[in-house]
Amino acid sequence: MQSPVGIRERIDHVFPSLRPAEQAVARYIRDHLETAAELTVGQLAEVSQVSQPTVIRFARKLGFGGYRELRYVLRHPQEERAVTFDPLEGFDLNPWDDPDSVPAKATASAKTLIDELRASLDTKALRKATTIIAQAGIIDIYGVEDSVAPALDLNTKLTYLGLECRFNQDTYLQQIGAAHLHHGDAAIAFSHSGSSADTVKALRTAKSSGAHTIAVTNNAGTPIANWADVVLLTGRGNHAIYGNAIFSRVAHTAMVDMLYMSVILSDYGRFSTELDRSGRVIADREYTGRA
Repeated sequence: MQSPVGIRERIDHVFPSLRPAEQAVARYIRDHLETAAELTVGQLAEVSQVSQPTVIRFARKLGFGGYRELRYVLRHPQEERAVTFDPLEGFDLNPWDDPDSVPAKATASAKTLIDELRASLDTKALRKATTIIAQAGIIDIYGVEDSVAPALDLNTKLTYLGLECRFNQDTYLQQIGAAHLHHGDAAIAFSHSGSSADTVKALRTAKSSGAHTIAVTNNAGTPIANWADVVLLTGRGNHAIYGNAIFSRVAHTAMVDMLYMSVILSDYGRFSTELDRSGRVIADREYTGRA
């Protein structure tokens, strides 16, 4: 159970990052906990000689949704843990956390996402996607924002296997490329939410062009799934865009590795030979330390 000291500890953690006016509010509350608990936002602003918006910003930086929640905890310190502010939904990180706890929190979040991927994965869909990729003439890959990382990773891996791939970070070029696909080509789109407008449009255009389409997403019932011949689910539903979507690359990168390994196994002789060829081409790029 928390005590008023808990609020002081939170203030001490965030104090160096506060603006001067916010620090004035912090000092007043830290030095007058009982008095501050009885003040309205206007009264606290007045005694701290700052504006009301400054008081509200301070409350949010302290980890609350607004001044009302902060005042409630000041008046009921035993309820501190019952009042939560979750800017990273699904990821336990708070302004007062010890930095030494970050590795444990990050790995726990990653493990949760990987476990969700494993539970959600449809192996039949994975096999179908593998066949499409292995037999494709041209492979277009789409993704924006955080989905750029797995999209680029897949493009690199498939290129090493001798497949004709392309990935443009420019969303206009993604859509133009999709318009020039043909029957026998493939398009792969990454979207955690399944609703990224540019990504959905690119995949829709690719399908209209006659290409086979694959969507890697966390949601089966979203717009991108409507234009996918194969949906590869990486989780059990949507998370807030400022929450687990930020970490979606963990599951999406794992899916990339699954596709890469599955494509190799689909024709081991062919793809292991191509992989060896790619390795020989860049073998002279290794730094040896010799002049």
